[in-house]
Amino acid sequence: AGLAMAFKLIESAQARWRAVNAPHLVALVRAGATFLGGKLVERPEETPATEETTAAA
Repeated sequence: AGLAMAFKLIESAQARWRAVNAPHLVALVRAGATFLGGKLVERPEETPATEETTAAA
């Protein structure tokens, strides 16, 4: 009975799941990329001065 109930719960949840409509972006998300308003947020380029300041702190 427990297995049948679990199956019904999963089946019910699956009806509300949304398909991934940009599978090529999944790797970026998994790598820690940030999206804001659906646009990829580029990280600012690190400058040597910034790296030195960070190392000194």
